[in-house]
Amino acid sequence: MVSIPEYYEGKNVLLTGATGFLGKVLLEKLLRSCPKVNLVYVLVRQKAGQTPQERVEEVISGKLFDRLRDENPDFREKIIAISSELTQPILALSEEDKEIIIDSTNIIFHCAATVRFNENLRDAVQLNVIATRQLILLAQQMKNLEVFTHVSTAYAYCNRKHIDEVVYPPPVDPKKLIDSLEWMDDGLVNDITPKLIGDRPNTYIYTKALAEYVVQQEGAKLNVAIVRPSIVGASWKEPFPGWIDNFNGPSGLFIAAGKGILRTMRASNNALADLVPVDVVVNMSLAAAWYSGINRYIM
Repeated sequence: MVSIPEYYEGKNVLLTGATGFLGKVLLEKLLRSCPKVNLVYVLVRQKAGQTPQERVEEVISGKLFDRLRDENPDFREKIIAISSELTQPILALSEEDKEIIIDSTNIIFHCAATVRFNENLRDAVQLNVIATRQLILLAQQMKNLEVFTHVSTAYAYCNRKHIDEVVYPPPVDPKKLIDSLEWMDDGLVNDITPKLIGDRPNTYIYTKALAEYVVQQEGAKLNVAIVRPSIVGASWKEPFPGWIDNFNGPSGLFIAAGKGILRTMRASNNALADLVPVDVVVNMSLAAAWYSGINRYIM
């Protein structure tokens, strides 16, 4: 059996969400631990006057990449920033970029998502469901694709007492929901959101469950791996302990408490916060793609 670095040797990887928390760490780990990977295509949209190339350069110039810069100063040559808008047909790719991706991609990591719990339903569907569907449709055209790795969440089915490693039927057909949202105004969408999400706590959890179903149904002919991390926190070991780039979730609480800003909060002694370091999630994601890739002919 080939090792993980050996599997990625010579491969072309397509990565979404590279400017986000998880995607940054995955990009760094992939290039550092699998130095013989061929190219990493990074799908990035223009934002705040920055081109995709400028946004990627800003990411890889940060402290997170210091260790990689020391070990492999030429790593930038392997990163190809591609202008893309995931919610648009064909991901808004140029014809040239589309052909390159279709002809060359071997492995996909779909990390892009909105993780805001209070995102309005329309935007959450756009970013978590429609974007996933658009990427799946593109993946179906890829000539050398070995595995499609979708990063979901352990809480996609938090309304169930027992969760197996299966995709459960959603409460609504994602296609019908997408069609309905096209003609509904924002007021109506907000009014029906509580009824739609039912016993799920927010639109994030709801749309991540829908996205899994889209991956299963529309990616039925693809070799798919779904990774379900819980609450992703600061790094444990790699590239160094304690790295984080946001104040979301528990990290915000830790910092506020440490600074003396937050002195009391309402909580339950019976509630458990299932935290997992970001580098553990990234290692698991890379391993999941490796395992699915090498077993694609026998599973």
